[in-house]
Amino acid sequence: MQSTAITFAPSLSLSTRPRSLPARGLNSIAALPHGNFHFPGALSASARKLSPISCSLKQNGWVAGPNPGPPEPESDGLVSRATAESSGPAETPKPKSSAMDTVVLGSLFGLWYLFNIYFNIYNKQVLKAFHYPMTVTLVQFAVGTVLVVTMWTLNLYKRPKISGSQLAGILPLAIVHTLGNLFTNMSLGKVAVSFTHTIKAMEPFFSVVLSAMFLGEFPTLWVVSSLMPIVGGVALASMTEASFNWAGFWSAMASNLTNQSRNVLSKKFMVKKEDSLDNITLFSIITIMSFFLMAPIAFFMEGFKLTPTYLQATGVNVNQLYTRSLIAALCFHAYQQLCDDEKTI
Repeated sequence: MQSTAITFAPSLSLSTRPRSLPARGLNSIAALPHGNFHFPGALSASARKLSPISCSLKQNGWVAGPNPGPPEPESDGLVSRATAESSGPAETPKPKSSAMDTVVLGSLFGLWYLFNIYFNIYNKQVLKAFHYPMTVTLVQFAVGTVLVVTMWTLNLYKRPKISGSQLAGILPLAIVHTLGNLFTNMSLGKVAVSFTHTIKAMEPFFSVVLSAMFLGEFPTLWVVSSLMPIVGGVALASMTEASFNWAGFWSAMASNLTNQSRNVLSKKFMVKKEDSLDNITLFSIITIMSFFLMAPIAFFMEGFKLTPTYLQATGVNVNQLYTRSLIAALCFHAYQQLCDDEKTI
């Protein structure tokens, strides 16, 4: 059966009024050879947007193709901005403001400063009445150990699982931590608190030197130049200090060296180990190890001097000494714990 298909190209403009084809037109079309007819022409832009219409002629009549639907709106080849934005990826939410983190960090700094002040005040009072810095250091580590064990027992902080290799790596940190606090107490017992902390202002100098020696982090010229006023100021203060003595001076300098050695070794340890510990857990373990390191040294060098009988024999107010020693130890552990909390933010 012969059929003829007529394809109206997109350039054909259709009239809104339907027209009936005469019978002669149908016969003429039927007589044409099989093929497609295209009607090119330069028509309006709206006509060019119309979809093609296919019609085929069979013996029984016309069979129309699928309805092309409504004409597409004219856009002259431009894509609207709304369509482009809707087709793109979803907009990521804006990060939350860090105002709360700033408030928390400022509060931690304030508490750290407050506990540090009270530690120095009460610790100096204890050392003036009780001239045994090793025993005082042991008491501070003992109170810290009790606090750490209580925190782990009550699940206030997760109890860590420590391997033997990790303990071996933490041991050097515990040694220098023990020596650093011992030298600080020795200096506070010999000179004024203000002079001890004037000497301890040299800690950045030791930090730069030790970082270059053990970590390979060499300072820039600007860092070195900024350290010169610190060194000069400490030297000037030492020359004019009324309570100056060499034992207190070198104890404070040794405290700088050991404390900054702990910081450098701690950084190296936490980077090197695969299962590194957070700052709070690391400090807690160091506190316990320092207690066990300090106990035999204090008992061997100074004996057990905290008995009420011995204190009364030396004319010391027992209750007052115990209370101030406890407050100093609590403040000591609190300000060091807050220092580690600040590093985690």
